[in-house]
Amino acid sequence: MSVIKDRIQERRVSVEQCGELKEKTVNINRVAKVVKGGRRFGFSALVVVGDGRGNVGFGLGKSGEVPDALRKAAEGAKKALIRIPMRGTTLPHDVHGKYGPTLVIMKPAAPGTGVIAGAAARSVLEIAGVKDVRTKVVGSSNPYNVLKATMNGLLALKDPDRVASVRGVEVEALGYRPY
Repeated sequence: MSVIKDRIQERRVSVEQCGELKEKTVNINRVAKVVKGGRRFGFSALVVVGDGRGNVGFGLGKSGEVPDALRKAAEGAKKALIRIPMRGTTLPHDVHGKYGPTLVIMKPAAPGTGVIAGAAARSVLEIAGVKDVRTKVVGSSNPYNVLKATMNGLLALKDPDRVASVRGVEVEALGYRPY
């Protein structure tokens, strides 16, 4: 778990470093607490925030009212912005993200393919600015788990330029796909 925390710290981005941020609501869930007089309803909201240029974050907000839950989630997402490496309009390489029982497999795709993904993974990738990618969710399709697994996968991405400089070779020698 500490590897993920280290990657988050080195990829952390502030709101000032990003362009214009867009918000996208992934899921709103109504929860009920049974009390003596009946049921008390609350709401939880999952929101993804990004600038479409490789910066993305997500947040979970809980409140008794939907607008408050959305506001809290958006604030949390802005605090958790990270930078993901991209190769043109796609990912630099294949990557797997895992969280709990959920595994998200993401593969780069040729230009014009589009975002082939389920709702939660699609939200993260589109807001981040990835235009061409193929994904598959294996295991639980719970939106929170899929979102967290997708973010873990994006954190596992390595920047080809940085890897090439560390190894002392050209980017082409690494065997990354041309797209």
